[in-house]
Amino acid sequence: MSLKDLQEKRGRLVAQAREAINEITANTDESRAAELDARHDTIMADFDKVEKLIEREQKLAEIEKRFEDRAAEERAKKRPNNGDSEARGQDDGQKSEYRDVFYKFIASGASLDELSSEERAVLKAGVQSTKEFRTQTAGTAAAGGYTVPVELANFIVRSMKDWGPMYNEDVATVITTAAGNVINIPTVDDTAKTGAKHTEGAAIADDGSQDAVFGNKELSAYVYDTEFVKFSMELAQDSVFNMESLLGSLLGERLGRIANRELTIGDGTGDPNGVVTASSLGKTATATAAITGDEIIDLLHSVNAAYRRSPKARFMFADLTLAAIRKLKDGDGNYLWSMGDVQKGEPGTLLGYRYEINDDMDTLAAAKKVMLFGDFSKYFVRKVGSPVIGVLRERFWPDLGIAGLIRFDGELGDTAAVKHLITAAV
Repeated sequence: MSLKDLQEKRGRLVAQAREAINEITANTDESRAAELDARHDTIMADFDKVEKLIEREQKLAEIEKRFEDRAAEERAKKRPNNGDSEARGQDDGQKSEYRDVFYKFIASGASLDELSSEERAVLKAGVQSTKEFRTQTAGTAAAGGYTVPVELANFIVRSMKDWGPMYNEDVATVITTAAGNVINIPTVDDTAKTGAKHTEGAAIADDGSQDAVFGNKELSAYVYDTEFVKFSMELAQDSVFNMESLLGSLLGERLGRIANRELTIGDGTGDPNGVVTASSLGKTATATAAITGDEIIDLLHSVNAAYRRSPKARFMFADLTLAAIRKLKDGDGNYLWSMGDVQKGEPGTLLGYRYEINDDMDTLAAAKKVMLFGDFSKYFVRKVGSPVIGVLRERFWPDLGIAGLIRFDGELGDTAAVKHLITAAV
C-alpha cells in the first residue's frame, strides 16, 4: 500500500471512529453504548497501526535517500578529471578517514593487528580517556573506547529520538558541551512583582521587598551504557551488512530508552531530575483512573499565559492516556483531540496545542501524574559530546561484544513552566 493510500485510510478510520462516538447520546441504551465504545476502540487501534506504517514508510524513504546521496557522492569522487576533485578529495579524505578506519576496525573483529600504523594513529585520535568518563570500564581495556563517526552518531541519536521525546531538541532546550564539568543555570521568578503608583515629590521605596531573587540549577554529566551487545564474527566480517543500520538500531534504541526514562522520571539524586519529577501540581483529577475534558482545560490554564505562548508549549502523556483522551468532547460536543496531517507536516493537537507521546509516564491509575502541560523549553537537557563505542574480542571470542556510552543530565529551570495533572488517590 502506497503512502498516499495509507494516509487516506488513516483519515477514513478517524471519520468512522467519530461516527461511532457521535452515535452515543443520552438516550442510547447501555448495551448499545458499550458496543459503540468498543467499536471506536477497535477502529482507533487500526488507526494507530496505520500511523506506525506511515511513519515507517517515511523513515525508510529518508534512509533510502540518505544512502542514494552517499552513493552519488562516492561516484562523484571517483570521476576522473573532475575540475575540483583534487581539492575536494583532500578535504573529504580528512573528514571520512576516521570513519573508514573505524568500520575497518569493527569488521576485522576489533583487531588492531589488521590496521596499518597510519590507521592505528587515526583510530587513536578517537580514543576517549577513562579519566574523562570517570570510569574504568568504558570499553576496551587499553583505552576508553572510540568516538562514533559523525554519520553513525547522527544515526544513533535519530534512533534515540524514536524511543522518546525528551532527548529531542525540538521538545526541550538542548545544551551540548565537549567536557563534562558542572554547568550552572541561574533562575529567577519575578512574576509576583509589579510596579506601584508614584506620588509626586515622594522618595522611591527602597526596603528590599521588591529585589529580584535569583536561584541556581546545576547540570552535571551522568554516564549511561547499553551493556554489551554480542554479535558473530561472521556478521562483523560480512562486507554487505550496513554498519550504520546495525549499530544505530542496537545501540541507539537502548540508549534512547534509558535517556528518555531518566529525563522523564529521574529522581534527581545521582540521576537527572526528570521533567515529571520536577513539574509542579496543576490539577488533581476527581477520579482514580479517568480524566475529564474540564480537568484538562484546568491543567492548561494552571500554566501562566506567558508560557502557553511559547513555541514549545505542549502536552505530554502516555499512549494509553491518549486512547482515553480521544473520546473526550467539550460542552459543545467538539472533540478535544484533533488528528494531524502527516503529509502536510501538521501534528495532532489537543485543545489546539501539540502533544508528545511518552510511554515512560504513568498511565491512568490512582495517584499518578498522567499528564504534563507547559513550556518544555524551560527543561534543559545537557549532552556531553558524541556517543562512544567500546569493542571487546577476548571475552566473547570468537564473537564480538560492543557497548555504547553517553553522558547527559536534565533539569527543569522553572517549575512553574511545566505542570502535571495527577489522578485522585484511592
